[in-house]
Amino acid sequence: MPRLPDFEALAIFAKVVEMRSFAGAATELALSKATVSKAVSRLEDRLGARLFNRTSRQLALTDAGQRLSERAARLLMDGEAAENEALAQSSAPRGLVRFAVPMTYGVRVIAPLLPEFLSAYPEVSIDLHLSDAMVDLIGDGFDAGIRIARLPDSSLVARRLSDMRRYTVAAPSYLKKYGRPTHPMHLAQHKCFGYAYLSTPGVWHYVNAAGEQATVRPSGQLRVNNGEATMPALLAGLGIADLPDFIVGDAIASGQLEVILKDWKQPEGAVHLVMPPGGPRPARVEVLADFLADKLGRTRRGAR
Repeated sequence: MPRLPDFEALAIFAKVVEMRSFAGAATELALSKATVSKAVSRLEDRLGARLFNRTSRQLALTDAGQRLSERAARLLMDGEAAENEALAQSSAPRGLVRFAVPMTYGVRVIAPLLPEFLSAYPEVSIDLHLSDAMVDLIGDGFDAGIRIARLPDSSLVARRLSDMRRYTVAAPSYLKKYGRPTHPMHLAQHKCFGYAYLSTPGVWHYVNAAGEQATVRPSGQLRVNNGEATMPALLAGLGIADLPDFIVGDAIASGQLEVILKDWKQPEGAVHLVMPPGGPRPARVEVLADFLADKLGRTRRGAR
C-alpha cells in the first residue's frame, strides 16, 4: 500500500517559505524551531532533494524547493480553508482572527473593547494589525478589517457599524492670529494640514444646507499618514485640519480646538467592518462582527 503524503511536513515547508524563516514559521505555528527544521529535513529525505540553501544569514529555495513551494502553499491554504469551514459550523467560536484596523481608531476605540470580547470568548484570539494604510485583506490574509470612509464598490462584504462625523478645526490662538474662514474657498489663504490616506488625497469636499458644493486643495507645512500626528501642531496654533470625531472630539469639548465652517460639512463617512467575500464565515469572525456592531451601535446612538 503506498504511503500517504507527509501533509504536516508539506504544510510546515509552505509556512517556512511564506515567512522566509524557520524561526518565523515556528513562531507562527507555535512549534519549536527544532520541530520545524526536522519536518523540512524529513521532507527532503523523503523527496531525495534539498529544498533550501541555508546560510547563517540567508534562506533561499533550491530549484526543487521552488517547484514544490506553489503546490505546498496551495495544500496549506486548502487545509486551512477546510478547517475554517468546519470551525464555522462549530457552536463554540475558536481560533485566530486576523484583524486590520486604522491606527488611532484601533488604539482609542477597538483596543478598549477587546478585554470584554476576549473574556466572553476565551477560545478566540485576536491578531490586531494597526495601520492607516489600506491593507489588502485577501492578499494579506486578514479575516476582517475596519474602514472609515465612504466605501467604493468592492467585492468585500461590508457591515456598517456606526456613523463617523468629521470636523474642520483650529486652535483659538490660530484663529486669533490668522482669522476665521467662513467659506471653504477661504482655506486657500490658510495653513492646512494634510492627511495621506484620504480617498481623494489633498482634496477637501464640502457641501452646505442649500446644496452648494465646494472643493478645495488646501496646503500647509505638515502632511501625515496618521491623523493624530497633527494634534501637537494643531494645539500649538500652527494650522487647520479636517479630522474625525474620535481624534478631535475631546479637544473640541474642552475648548482646545474650535470647529470652523459650521455651515459646511464634509460628506458623512461611516465605520464599516469589511470581510473577504465567500462563506460560510468562521464563527469566530461572526461573533466579533456582532460584538462590534452592538458596542459601536450603542456609541452611535449615544453620540453627541
